[in-house]
Amino acid sequence: QLQLVESGGGLVQAGGSLRLSCAASGRTFSRYNVAWFRQDPGKEREFVAGISWSGAYTDYADSVKGRFTISRTNSKNTVYLQMNSLKPEDTAVYYCAARLGAGQYDHWGQGTQVTVSS
Repeated sequence: QLQLVESGGGLVQAGGSLRLSCAASGRTFSRYNVAWFRQDPGKEREFVAGISWSGAYTDYADSVKGRFTISRTNSKNTVYLQMNSLKPEDTAVYYCAARLGAGQYDHWGQGTQVTVSS
């Protein structure tokens, strides 16, 4: 069973940066495609960024392109989300999720809160 644990959230001023980490247990993590999602209370969960199992392919929501960067280090079973030029509208709980192939994301972390003050 793959388990995911997010960390790195916190309170930051607008224009600042944070780096989120998603640490995974399990020796097969390198086979999983991983994504970051976020959800603010009262809003639907939205896709933020995704990365393929090898790291060769990445994808971003339009709202974060040019500001966020997703990466992974499979030898450390960790996926990162570098967030720069943060805006108040980036405030949300950020979750990492994993899936094999193109199926549903069926492994989720518990989330980490990111709050951006204006």
